Amino acid sequence: MPGEKLSSEELARYDRQLPLFGIGGQAKLKNVSVLIAGVGGLGSFEAMYLAALGVGRLVLVDADYVDITNLNRQVLYWTEDIGKPKPYPAAEKLRRLNPNVEVVVVRERITPETASRLVKDVDVVIDGLDNWETRLILDEAAYRAGKPYIHAGVYGFQGQVVVVVPGETPCLRCLLPPFLRTPERIIAISPVVGIVAGIVVMELVKLVTGIGRSNKGRMIIVDTYNMEFMNVELKPRKGCMCPEPGV
Repeated sequence: MPGEKLSSEELARYDRQLPLFGIGGQAKLKNVSVLIAGVGGLGSFEAMYLAALGVGRLVLVDADYVDITNLNRQVLYWTEDIGKPKPYPAAEKLRRLNPNVEVVVVRERITPETASRLVKDVDVVIDGLDNWETRLILDEAAYRAGKPYIHAGVYGFQGQVVVVVPGETPCLRCLLPPFLRTPERIIAISPVVGIVAGIVVMELVKLVTGIGRSNKGRMIIVDTYNMEFMNVELKPRKGCMCPEPGV
């Protein structure tokens, strides 16, 4: 995949976005590999947006099954997908959306061992997870491997996005409060999830193509109930030992 050029079909497919970052930027997107950990609400939107944009390779990691309660916000799953392992119907729809995108399915849970292996073969890691323990495992593996890590979370009408770049920003554990708790019940609706996922993908586009100003090291907080956006400068937490990139 590295060094692949755009075909005439791709030039036509991406015609409406090429003025934004040029053929060079589109080629960079084509040659990037993205790990999406958790193909639920956020992960579904993120994968769909990335496939439409023309990202060359998507690695979908999820060990869960489609449940009826997923269908209000997890847009890659339809009623007939209930009971199926999530990555398979997700991958099938993404391939239909854009056959130029390589979609890899991984049905594994994120552990320190699997995380270290998975991040080695990608360029950017996206967190579509729903619990802090797993997020921090994945963040540490990405940080050690020197791979950018984009965290996002949604609860109710609110969401947040944090971009971690090893060697340029502290790790996720360092940037966020030390005693974060995972909500016992997920409460989310698709419009909010879609907005937050769109911010994640836009941050990835900026990292890959070099356009705009990356929000790395800051937290974007979205309050859709009042339609307010905040951008908070994050400082390293005293006493946090960020992993050493490349170790």
